Amino acid sequence: MRLHHLRLQAFGPFAGTHTIDFNALSADGLFLLHGDTGAGKSTVFAAICFALYGKPPGDRDLLLRSHHAPAGLLTEVTLEITLAGRRLRIHRIPAQTRLKLSGKGETPQKPETRLEEWAGDADGQGRWEPSSKSHQEATAEITGLLGMSREQFCQVVLLPQNEFTKFLHSDAHGRRDLLGKLFRTHRFSFIERWLNEHSRTTEKNRDEARGDVLRLIERIHQAAGPDLKAEHPAPSPDDPHTLTMHAHAWAKDLARAGQAEHENTLRAAAAAKDNQIKQQSLERAARDLHQQQATHSHATQQLALLQEQAPHQQTLLHRRDQARRAQQVAPLLHAADTAANDHSQAQETERAARTCLKPEHTDLDAGQLQSAEQQARDEAAVLRALVPQEDTLRRLAEDLERIDVERQDFAAEQRAADEWLEAEPDRRRHLEARREAARQAESDSSSHRDALNALNVRLEAAERRDAHRAKIVHAEQNLAGTEEATDQTGQAYLAIRRQRTEGMAAELAATLTDGIPCPVCGSCAHPAPAAPQDGQPTRQDEQHAENLHEQAKARQQTASTALQQLREQAATAAGEAGDTPLAELQTQQTSITTQLADALDRAADQGPAQEELHLLDRTHTDMTQQHSTATAGLSARNASYDTLTLRIEELTTTLEAARGTHSTVAAHADDLNRTADHIKEARESAHQVTATGQTLTHHTAQAALAAKDNGFDTPTQAQQALLSADDLHTIEAEINQWREDCAAHTTVLNDPTLQLAAEQPPADLDAATNTREAADDQHTKAATLADAAGRRHEAITQLTADLDTAVQRLQPLEQAHTTARHLAELITGNSPSARVRMQLEAYVLAARLEEVVTAANVRLQVMSEGRYTLVHSDHQAARGARSGLGLQITDAWTGRPRKTDTLSGGESFFASLSLALGLADVVSQETGGNPLDTLFIDEGFGTLDEDTLHKVLDVLDSLRAHDRTVGVISHIPELRRRIPHRLHVRKGPTGSTLAHLAEAAE
Repeated sequence: MRLHHLRLQAFGPFAGTHTIDFNALSADGLFLLHGDTGAGKSTVFAAICFALYGKPPGDRDLLLRSHHAPAGLLTEVTLEITLAGRRLRIHRIPAQTRLKLSGKGETPQKPETRLEEWAGDADGQGRWEPSSKSHQEATAEITGLLGMSREQFCQVVLLPQNEFTKFLHSDAHGRRDLLGKLFRTHRFSFIERWLNEHSRTTEKNRDEARGDVLRLIERIHQAAGPDLKAEHPAPSPDDPHTLTMHAHAWAKDLARAGQAEHENTLRAAAAAKDNQIKQQSLERAARDLHQQQATHSHATQQLALLQEQAPHQQTLLHRRDQARRAQQVAPLLHAADTAANDHSQAQETERAARTCLKPEHTDLDAGQLQSAEQQARDEAAVLRALVPQEDTLRRLAEDLERIDVERQDFAAEQRAADEWLEAEPDRRRHLEARREAARQAESDSSSHRDALNALNVRLEAAERRDAHRAKIVHAEQNLAGTEEATDQTGQAYLAIRRQRTEGMAAELAATLTDGIPCPVCGSCAHPAPAAPQDGQPTRQDEQHAENLHEQAKARQQTASTALQQLREQAATAAGEAGDTPLAELQTQQTSITTQLADALDRAADQGPAQEELHLLDRTHTDMTQQHSTATAGLSARNASYDTLTLRIEELTTTLEAARGTHSTVAAHADDLNRTADHIKEARESAHQVTATGQTLTHHTAQAALAAKDNGFDTPTQAQQALLSADDLHTIEAEINQWREDCAAHTTVLNDPTLQLAAEQPPADLDAATNTREAADDQHTKAATLADAAGRRHEAITQLTADLDTAVQRLQPLEQAHTTARHLAELITGNSPSARVRMQLEAYVLAARLEEVVTAANVRLQVMSEGRYTLVHSDHQAARGARSGLGLQITDAWTGRPRKTDTLSGGESFFASLSLALGLADVVSQETGGNPLDTLFIDEGFGTLDEDTLHKVLDVLDSLRAHDRTVGVISHIPELRRRIPHRLHVRKGPTGSTLAHLAEAAE
């Protein structure tokens, strides 16, 4: 991966359009990205990440749009990059709101993505060819070329030292989180979870199979009962091993015992059945004799009773003969009765019909009634012709009512339109005043916003001014202390130097040796060498005092420089903020903010006021039209109302005369028709009375003649002798039944078999029945025992077969669970046979960590001058905790390993930097070996001394030697002098800017 150009527009703190030429910036392989805190150094990397993946590092979607950017400038990022040998240009526009192209207001801007690839031709020319416009396709293609996810890219390409320092000092769990994300080892966690779940599943299946076996064993226990015994011991749930072959043998023993019991009970049941058949035969013989004797005795008794009923049978024969003669006269008697009933009913009908007539018609005869009927019907026909006029009158009344309602509606609309048009001028003046006030408030809000932006700049500068002034007091105190310490060490150094100079002869005499010339006088004899005084300082004492004095001067110089920098910074801030107190500026900020909010609230009323004015114009047009329509409609309805009123009055006069005393003409006509109907009914009834009287006289004479011919003196005697068909049938049936019963009982008494049975002694049926019942009970008990033994044997046999099936199912499940549990314990580090308690994912990550440590030590050896070496450890953790991701540091000066948290700040920096660089190499190889030609290192250099800083930069130079470009993100001044190519990020009130500097700072 090599970066070429990056173009930012309205992105993050960058309000305008800025272009970064990475080709020029990385000409030496090493460049510096520096600037004040919050200026936007990390935003450059965020823009690169957004261009590649469509999202910035972390979750910063809401921060993409610059707050300083003009409303008409879209937020865009364009990146030219080489990935896997392909030159690509990526252009992305995030989702945002923009100004409408036509009209006022804002509209949502959908996210856009364009991916283009540089294509060269045979002539050496080239052009950008579109590759994709889909956000998902472009992101997927770029991710595939990079070979790493967004999280991996942010961790590997941008080396955040704080995170790797945490990684260096954290425990195994913390390292596992970071390494798991980078190397995407979640698939191994999935394997662990799957094996654990599989172990639980096999355990559940095994337990279910065991439960089936135990339930079958319990059912076999219940079926066998306490009587059946087995040679093998019964299986026990406390010993799972007895649930397989032991259970099978025990069940077989019980099945054999059940079979033997069933055979014994079958033999006993067969003997009881033979005895039962014998006793049943004897009982049938006794029952037959008893039945024959009872039949003969019953026939004798019944025949005697029938002979006693002979007189009654003679009476029934006489009644039957009279009834048969009366039946010959019955039709004429019935005709005379019917004629009498018809004549009485006709008379009653005539009386009822005449009660419905009006008084003037009550005494009329049939002919007079017919004339009255015709007169009533003629009058009703005349009235019926006037009935439609009533419907016409009703419709006219409804039309008159409807027209009256419409008149009222048009009058109401006319009044409403008049009232609205009268009130319109006042409403219009009020809305125009609101719109003008909102426009003025919008102008005021712009002034307040400019004043607030300027005040915010002064307020920020005032905060820096006061903070620097507070630091100046402490810096002055520190400088005074260092000056005093410098004076004290200087005086001590001069005193020691003076004492040593004064005692220089004794120091020289200490080096004299007999026979060796004196370095001062050249004499080989030393008769009286000077003796040293007590407390005489040595050269080492003088050197130590001088070193202390130089260190004190260095501290004084550092304190003086820091004080001077603070004074310069305070003066700069004071120049921006002025001398106004911070509290007063904050009060002004609150006041202007309040005024701005109030102005914005008032300015927000401009749109509603304008909309209400537009609505007022439209309503004015509608109301004018409504007034014209209502006036025309009201005039037309008044004319129609007057015409209908005159016509209704004429019809009302005509119909009131036709109604008379009735409610309607139709009711009057209906009353006349009912009167005609009643007259007709009375007339017809009078004719019916005359006809039925003649019929009654004729049928009475015929009935009297027929009664004399059949032996009856009068028709009344013949009527009394008549019997109904059911009574006559009953008498004949009783006579026939008596005769049949006499013949039947006589036939029974004449049967030789019954006569022979009657001559024998009475049969003892109770004794035969008791003997048979005892045999039945004996057979039932034997059969019940045999049936129970058979069911028990069948149940045990079936349960034994089911048990064999359950045991065959249980055996492989036991083996499967044992295997699954062993694998789960082994892969999760819980197996007793495991050397270390290491999970599968930790094992894989431990291998990756070893590779990272190996790659890191190559650079750590250089940075620490061979002193420190990182060591991966998989020793057992304390109290049985998970192991495999331990990390220690070996100090070559002591030869012993120690914890990483014992390193100093600078040592932790270059150790974590080594880890970060090593991790970048390993992740790059892990994701397909695509070279990462560009790396960014974020901060951490401030903890290094000068020598260590040089060593770290040498390591970075070695990365450059391998054709890598390294971007350092830092604000350390020393790096500005060491690195010529710099990208300076400056922040300001209107947003941040970028400047490419090609010379080292002085």
